[in-house]
Amino acid sequence: MSTSEPVRVGVVGLGTVGSGVVRLLVESADHISRHAGRPIVVERAVCRDVGRDRGLKLAADRVSSDIRTVSRDPSISVAVLLVGGLEPARSMMIELLENGKDVVTANKALLAEHGPELFDLARRKGRSIAFEAAVAGGIPIVAAIGECLAANRIESIRGILNGTSNFILSKMEEDGADYAEVLALAQQMGYAEADPSMDVDGTDATQKLAILSHLAFGTWVPWAEIPRTGIEHLDIELLSCAREFGHRIRLVAVASRTAEGRLAMRVAPALVRIGTPLAETRGAYNAVSIVGDAVGRMFFHGLGAGQMPTASAVVADIIDTVVGRAAITFRTTGVLDVDGPGRIAGADFQEPHFLRVRVADRPGVLSRVTGILGEHGISIASVIQHAPTAGSGAVPLVIMTHACSSTAIRRAVAHIEASDVVVGPAVCMSVLDD
Repeated sequence: MSTSEPVRVGVVGLGTVGSGVVRLLVESADHISRHAGRPIVVERAVCRDVGRDRGLKLAADRVSSDIRTVSRDPSISVAVLLVGGLEPARSMMIELLENGKDVVTANKALLAEHGPELFDLARRKGRSIAFEAAVAGGIPIVAAIGECLAANRIESIRGILNGTSNFILSKMEEDGADYAEVLALAQQMGYAEADPSMDVDGTDATQKLAILSHLAFGTWVPWAEIPRTGIEHLDIELLSCAREFGHRIRLVAVASRTAEGRLAMRVAPALVRIGTPLAETRGAYNAVSIVGDAVGRMFFHGLGAGQMPTASAVVADIIDTVVGRAAITFRTTGVLDVDGPGRIAGADFQEPHFLRVRVADRPGVLSRVTGILGEHGISIASVIQHAPTAGSGAVPLVIMTHACSSTAIRRAVAHIEASDVVVGPAVCMSVLDD
């Protein structure tokens, strides 16, 4: 094949991102050809609703509802799989790989659930799977870990990996609005689905963390085993209290290597100090902080979702596949080295913690709560006690601890909640100051 001969691509899925990919490939064809070294042509597309007008420059006879028009076409070397969910996406991926296609995908749920199986199939078929768009939208974090930081032993990852949750928390803080009100706004603006549960309960961020950790640490951890807590229980009072301590609340994904070589992982709301990069990540943006043993801390920031940022990452993967970089990266990043699922450490995160407890408005309550914390070896850094909540007789008691084990604080909170001075459940979050 001469270098001037076009590379023919099949796009499976013409939803929001798929349409954006086709638009980029067609409208920026000259620019993309210069980077790829040859023209890239959308040979065929597959979608459920063939007759729908998407405003794309695709001939009608090039669009079909049958994936075999892509998988069985020998002229197509790269397939772009932009179908969400697990099925039929998994079956489609297998069909494409079995028929000798290199695959580019943005489906993080598929890779988080079936990654080892699909990566192994690609290896056996001599194909590659490129998935930059599956994590953090337009941020080139997969390339950064797999290529740019290859000389480093990654020590930790910390990130805001879900734009919907970040938009909600930012907007609650900025407007003083409650969770339900801002969630409705996010749905109106297209940042949240009609069913936003996977975004707000931490599932989406956890799946992305599983993929990033596989790349960074060479260990496959099933995403469902990673502890996760969503943002549904957060209220404006919590955000205000965090600000009194000089912090904001963000949904933060964390993975770090323990001294024993295992991984400590979680996705949960956490306090981040105002002025630090994660705290200043607002709206639908994503951010990832990586610590390497040689390079130190690096920070990546950008739009984590949306049609064109995600399409940008997909097209970059197509170019990398065409020029051969994707195949090299796929073989060398460690995604193929899966002997079995890794284990998450039972060891603690040693961090300061933020605790809000609603307590009865009577003498001796503060000493009771602080006494329980002391019994569990937890030292208190500061305490704020607000006026009683109107009509409830409950006093919001907010405590910032010094660094302590997460196991100890969980036990202390359970002890506090079981006492007769507490009104309702407590809220406890880690504090990340750097």
